[in-house]
Amino acid sequence: MAETLQGILPVLPTPFDADGGIDLPAMPRLVRFALDAGVHGVVFPGFASEVEHLTADERLALLKSVVDAVGGAVPIVAGASGPDVESVVEHGRAAAELGIPWLMIQPPKSIGSEAAEVVRFMTEVADGLTDSRFVLQNAPAPRGSDLSAATLRELAAAVPQIAYIKEETLPSGPSISALLDEPPVSLRGVIGGGGARYILDEYQRGACAVMPALELADEHVALDRAWRSGDRATARSIYVRTLPLLVLQAVYRMRLTKHTLVRRGVLEHTTVRAPTPEMDAAAVADVDANLAELGLVPAAPA
Repeated sequence: MAETLQGILPVLPTPFDADGGIDLPAMPRLVRFALDAGVHGVVFPGFASEVEHLTADERLALLKSVVDAVGGAVPIVAGASGPDVESVVEHGRAAAELGIPWLMIQPPKSIGSEAAEVVRFMTEVADGLTDSRFVLQNAPAPRGSDLSAATLRELAAAVPQIAYIKEETLPSGPSISALLDEPPVSLRGVIGGGGARYILDEYQRGACAVMPALELADEHVALDRAWRSGDRATARSIYVRTLPLLVLQAVYRMRLTKHTLVRRGVLEHTTVRAPTPEMDAAAVADVDANLAELGLVPAAPA
C-alpha cells in the first residue's frame, strides 16, 4: 500500500457510448491521459464519475479496467460509498479483491450529522473492512451532511482507519485549518475537493492533496509542482488562468468535463447519465474560448 496520498488525485469520469452504455475501451485512455499529465493518483468512482447512475456490475467492470490501466503506477482510491453499511462493505471488499486498499467513503446523509451516529456507522464499516484505509468524504449539503470539524475530529479519533478527510464543505478553508490545528494521531492529512476551485487556499492551510475533475489534470499538476517547489507566483498564475473554466465546470459538471476531453482527443462521446444542465451553443463557445486561451485546443477561426 502507498503509505501516503498527496498531490493531484483526479476523479475519473465514466465514459459512455452514444447510446448511453458504458464505454469500457475508453477507460484506459482516460487513465493514460491522467498518467501522462503526471498525476499522483486517481479516484474512481466518485460523484464526478456519475456513480449514482452506475449499476454494481458496471461499477466493478470500470474499476477493474482502471486497475489494469494504472498497472501499479500510482495509488488508486476506490469510491465505496453506499446507503448502508452492507453496501459500503460490499464495495470495499470488491476493491480489495482488485488490490485496492484505499477507499473513499461518504457517510450516508440518511444517518444525519450527529457524531454518535456517524461514529457508529463508520465503526461498523471498519469492522467489515479491517485491511482497508479510508478517505472520509465530507460533502456539502444538499448532497452531503456538512459534518463539523469537531465531528470529523471525533470520528477520525474513534475510527483509526480514517487516514484522510476529503473536506468539501463551503467554505472548506476554515474546516481544514481547524482539522489540522489539533489532528487525531491517526489522521495523515486533509484533501481538498470542490473541483480545485479553492486549491490555493486549501494548500495554504495545509491540505496535502486535491481531488479535482480530470480535464485539466496537466494544469493542476503544474500548479502543484510550482507550489511544492516554492514558486507561489507561478502556482497563482496557473490558478488564475484556469479559474474561469473551473467556474463553468461548477455549473455544467460532467458535461463540461466530457466536452473538454472530447475536444482534447481523449473521449469520443459527451454522453452523460446524471441530470446536469445542457450546454447550448453560447456555453460551448465560451468553454472553447477558455480552452483556447489555455492553449489546450486551437482557437476558433475569427
